[in-house]
Amino acid sequence: MTKELELTTPAYNITRVGLDIQRATTLDEWRKYGDALKAVDEAKQWAIGDWLVDGKSHYGDGLYEEASKLLGLEESYLNKLKQTSAHFKMEFRTPFLSHAHHAQVASIKKLEEREGELGYGDYDLEKQQEFLRDAEKEKYTVRELRGIVDAYKKDQQEVMRLHNSPEKYRVIYADPPWKYGNTMPDYFTEQADHYQLMSLDEIKRLPIKSIAADNAVLFLWVTSPILEESFEVVRAWGFQYKASFVWDKVSHNMGHYNSVRHELLLVCTRGACTPDEQQLFDSVVSIERGEHSEKPEEFRNIINTLYPKGNRIELFARKQTEGWDVFGNEANNVS
Repeated sequence: MTKELELTTPAYNITRVGLDIQRATTLDEWRKYGDALKAVDEAKQWAIGDWLVDGKSHYGDGLYEEASKLLGLEESYLNKLKQTSAHFKMEFRTPFLSHAHHAQVASIKKLEEREGELGYGDYDLEKQQEFLRDAEKEKYTVRELRGIVDAYKKDQQEVMRLHNSPEKYRVIYADPPWKYGNTMPDYFTEQADHYQLMSLDEIKRLPIKSIAADNAVLFLWVTSPILEESFEVVRAWGFQYKASFVWDKVSHNMGHYNSVRHELLLVCTRGACTPDEQQLFDSVVSIERGEHSEKPEEFRNIINTLYPKGNRIELFARKQTEGWDVFGNEANNVS
């Protein structure tokens, strides 16, 4: 499909009252014209929006009533068309996706740090384009894309809640939804099915520094392919790497370089935060994997044993746990 619509062809000439058929068509010509007709409504929505944007630039905002009378459409609907057109310049529109797909992502804003404070900034065109690329690649319906966008917006609200938290946490337990490049390992597909994945920069920008106590410990889950990148997160969050646990999942999973049966739990500290209890646990824990990348409770028990004191929070939690605050879109918020 191209951006151009050929409504006048050697076989058909479009008029105000229908098609003037010039000659008999081949089946292929007939089908192609059907594709063009299907695209007419999409083009009409963009055209009306562009027309309104142009009208506003020359004559101000008071055109909706007149446009509504001319087109027989509600002013509220015209306003939505205008907003979508105003938001997406021509070069950012995807002809393989509907106008409604674009409208779903048009409201996505970015979270950015301004003068040390995290707040809603401008519209996040880069993230919108990412969603549109994914929608085209995965052939998302408008409804499916709406669900993904809604989940992302909830994540944004969670980030704001985290940033505005009055609490300072001594113990932080995190299982980020890491986004890989073009080589998503087979054994990591579950998390993509249950969480909106985050890029390295998005994870680094989480306001963990603002909620961590001066003396705190971070337990961070990582996998072998992103081990190097994970240290960028450790540093961005204000911690230093100290040690690690290995979760031996018992069952094997195919990787690109070996048969992968483990994940790593990094132990990182900020300030002075050695364990309260001197019990030494084995660094390798063998527990057969469960469902949806859920981590064994044995690791939380280890953390609770080593660090029984201080406020604690689990990032990207899937459930509420007594004694822990949570951040994540699968767990109910804890005030």
